[in-house]
Amino acid sequence: MRAKLDELVTAALQRGAAVPAFTCYDFATATAVVEAAEETGLPVILNVAPKTAASRAGQRLIAALRGLADGAVVPVCVQLDHASDLAVIRESVRSGADCVLADGSSLGFEENIALVREVRAALDADGGLYDHGAAAIVLEAELGGLAGDEDKAFGVDAGEAAGLTDPAQVRDFVERSGAQLLAVAIGNVHGKYKGAPQIRWDVLGRISAETDVPLVLHGASGIPADELLKARTLGVGKVNFNTELRTGILATLEAETAAHRADGENLQGLLGRWNVSAKEFAAATLRTLGE
Repeated sequence: MRAKLDELVTAALQRGAAVPAFTCYDFATATAVVEAAEETGLPVILNVAPKTAASRAGQRLIAALRGLADGAVVPVCVQLDHASDLAVIRESVRSGADCVLADGSSLGFEENIALVREVRAALDADGGLYDHGAAAIVLEAELGGLAGDEDKAFGVDAGEAAGLTDPAQVRDFVERSGAQLLAVAIGNVHGKYKGAPQIRWDVLGRISAETDVPLVLHGASGIPADELLKARTLGVGKVNFNTELRTGILATLEAETAAHRADGENLQGLLGRWNVSAKEFAAATLRTLGE
């Protein structure tokens, strides 16, 4: 069923939980994630990477995810992740995305604010084109920078976090940009960690004290479960996963492909193992954050 991202995450925080967001590069993975959410009875977010959304096939995937989400028996959001191209953002919302990370984290402070405001204005102008109305489209923003690559799992030193979020900027940024969720940089990175993650809980605590909007933790793959649970107590209501889901699927395919090729090129069986791998990781993560 369709759900507004900010309301979904706020409700989770009120019950001491958080909602995971999983990057889905294909429909098979998304189906497994939604099945895990339905089996656990917990809400979930389906993220689409901007490189995926920039193609015609990617827009068709967003439309398919929208149908999958609307037919689910638990609340599901479809989000365009890490986007800055207005044309891709507008087309993705038309295709069915109901939330967007307007990512100006690589820009200066004022330019970041301007990007988020520009995205909101563009979506408001297109509001009549959306079956759910412009007001329902939720904007996440990012303040601070994360090292690594969202789509590739190269190892990144925990000490290489690109730029911590400055708590002194948070209140002004949220108020002026209109962001409804805020992704923060507190020592987390995209991809695999080299060594143990060095999360700056002191910085997260100061950020949380500056704003009431739900906070978002990107680069959560590899962060121990007990630390993710700690993040929930400091205002983090949405946690993004990509690397662990993706590498788990690839490991399963590497291990299973030869046997399924020998079994009459049994593609259906191989896809079944793909589903199991994605579903098991999603279900475990949903329970960790949501129960």
